[in-house]
Amino acid sequence: MTRLPPLHPAVAATRSAVRPLLAEAARGGVLVALSGGADSLALAAAVAFEAPKLQCPAGAIVIDHGLQPGSAEVADRAARTAGAFGLAPVAVHRVDVESAHPDGPEAAARAARYEALEELRVRFEAELILTAHTRDDQAEQVLLALARGSGTRAISGIPPRRGRIARPFLDVSRETTLAACAAQGLVPWDDPQNHDPRFTRVRVRERLIPELIAELGESIPANLARSASLAREDADALDTIAQTLTMRLARLGDCPDGGGPGCTRLPVTELAAQPHAIRNRILRRVATAVFGQQQTREHTLSIAALVHDWRGQGPIHAPGGNVSRVNGELHFHSN
Repeated sequence: MTRLPPLHPAVAATRSAVRPLLAEAARGGVLVALSGGADSLALAAAVAFEAPKLQCPAGAIVIDHGLQPGSAEVADRAARTAGAFGLAPVAVHRVDVESAHPDGPEAAARAARYEALEELRVRFEAELILTAHTRDDQAEQVLLALARGSGTRAISGIPPRRGRIARPFLDVSRETTLAACAAQGLVPWDDPQNHDPRFTRVRVRERLIPELIAELGESIPANLARSASLAREDADALDTIAQTLTMRLARLGDCPDGGGPGCTRLPVTELAAQPHAIRNRILRRVATAVFGQQQTREHTLSIAALVHDWRGQGPIHAPGGNVSRVNGELHFHSN
């Protein structure tokens, strides 16, 4: 009897990571977001191997951002590889990236990419889109959030699930995806932009994290990813509590201060009894909903001062509206 060669540990790790999602999505199937890089190539290979065993339809989508010379050829090569794996359907989709996006070219490309992925998911009636974000991507995200002075939600990093987007490799290292490709004879595409120091994320990946590893040890990426998981647990719990309290406390209707119809009111006494983390979430949630715009930390704290540092000050002006304290209530008026 011929013995099969042992399965490479990196290949085994990638296949194990995708199984739960493939089992979950077996009825509608999955589409792999494939760039041709090592991470998404390892993901596509793992899905192609495991999906038939779980009777899960599996295809691939290649997004061509058109930002580099030869991008169409790179996209076509990735699509041919997906077809050779046996994935179907396989689609190449060209997107137009907004050149003047307020958050820069990376954010513009990401927005265009996710919009196209959802459009194609609906067209092909797939259950989930799988992306190949790794533990190293998670570590980079946490460091960037810390550098920006972000809160718990941002420090929780890249979520394993968001809507129909699932990320099975968040516990898999980039070293593992590279090793999985090598073990299977796959030659990934190396995106030149992944080495362009003009991008903050590249500097974090190629300069900051290697320096942290050199000074603090090899476990830095794993530790940062674990911090993200812990922060996500806390953020989820706090958000749930804040949402429940918001639904109980918020009152809609005319405000006695002449704000007119559509005014939203919150009782000051009950807000004051809440910890800062809960109170600020309630205030930010209500202000964002009423004003139709996201509120900064500074605006949220200014509104919170109407609760815990009331000295008779006038309305707080925030993006999209204003908040005043009247007769023991906060009144939220949109512009």
